[in-house]
Amino acid sequence: MEKEITIYDIAKILGLSPATVSRALNDHPAINIKTKLTIANKARELGYRSNTFASNLRRRSTNTLGVIVPRLNSNFMSTVLAGMEAVANDAGYNLLISQSLESSKKERANAITMYNSRVDGLLVSVAYDTDGFDHFDDFVKKKIPLLFFDRVLEHPACTALVIDNVRAGFEVTSHLIEQGCRRIMHVTGNLKRNVYAGRFQGYQDALCGAGIDLEESLTLTTDLSQEAGKEVAKQIAAMRIPVDGIFISNDLCAVSCIKSLKEKGYEIPNDIAVAGFNNDPVSEVVEPNLTTVYYPGQEMGSLAVTTMISHLNGTQNINMHQTIKLKSELIIRQSSLRRCE
Repeated sequence: MEKEITIYDIAKILGLSPATVSRALNDHPAINIKTKLTIANKARELGYRSNTFASNLRRRSTNTLGVIVPRLNSNFMSTVLAGMEAVANDAGYNLLISQSLESSKKERANAITMYNSRVDGLLVSVAYDTDGFDHFDDFVKKKIPLLFFDRVLEHPACTALVIDNVRAGFEVTSHLIEQGCRRIMHVTGNLKRNVYAGRFQGYQDALCGAGIDLEESLTLTTDLSQEAGKEVAKQIAAMRIPVDGIFISNDLCAVSCIKSLKEKGYEIPNDIAVAGFNNDPVSEVVEPNLTTVYYPGQEMGSLAVTTMISHLNGTQNINMHQTIKLKSELIIRQSSLRRCE
C-alpha cells in the first residue's frame, strides 16, 4: 500500500517547518500568499489529503452525526433522511447512516459502530423487535446526545420526536365509523413499538366513543408487508361475519390488501372501506386511491437534525426527557368514501 503523504513530507521537501505547512494549508493569515501557493502546489503535486477526521478529534468533534433507521427502502424514511441531509449539509455536518433491517441484533452492531466512529450525536428510529435500551447506554454515559424519532424508546436523558399516533388512529377510525362502518378491522405491527401502540389506542378510543364493542379477533398483528396484506384479504374472505372497514397501519400493506380483495370480488369501498397510513406514493396509484394519513417525514428529519445541532452548539439541551410532536393530517380518498361529504 502506497504511503500517505503528510505535512512532514511536504515540509522536508520545501525546507520549511511542519507548523508553517500546516498553517498554510489551513489558510492562516500569518503565512504570506506566495508561501501558501508554493505549499498548496506541492501538496497537490504529491497527492496530499488533509486528515480531517484526526483534526476534528483533536478538537473533540468529528462533525458527524450517526443515524440508525429500520430500513432504507422505505419512502417515509427516504423523506426523513432527505430532511436530515439538507440541514446537516448547511450546518457543515456529515451523516453516517446505517440500517438495522428490522433486527435488534443488527441495531446493536450499528450502535457499536457509531460509538467507535466517535459521532457527535446519534439519531435513531428503532427496529421492529428492539426490546431494551442497554445498547445505547454508552452514549448516555459519555454524554453523547441521543435523539429518537418516529419509533422511539423513552429514556430520561433522551428526546423523542414523533407525531400524535393516538390522535391519528382516532381520526382514521372515526372517519370509517362516519362512513357507516361498524365491524372495523385493525391491522397493526408490533405493539411494543410506540407508533403501532398509539394507532391501536386511537382505534380503540374511536370505537368506544361510538359505542362499538372492541372485538379481539378484528385486531391482526403482522409485519405490515405486501405478503401480510394478501394474508389479511384471505382471512377476511374466510370470515363468517364480514368486516365492513379496515384500518391498516401502513400504505404498502393496505394497497396489497385492496388488490387482493378486489381479486376476490370485493368492491372497495362499497363492500369494505379501507384506510392506510403514511401517505406513500403508492396510495395514489392503487384504484380506488387510498385514504391515508400524511406523516411529515421531511419535516421530522429536518427538525431532528436541527434539534441535535442546536444541542451541540449549546443553544438547546436535549439531555433530558422531552417529547416533540409534529402534526399529521388525515387525507380522505375514494377507498373509504361510502357517503358523500
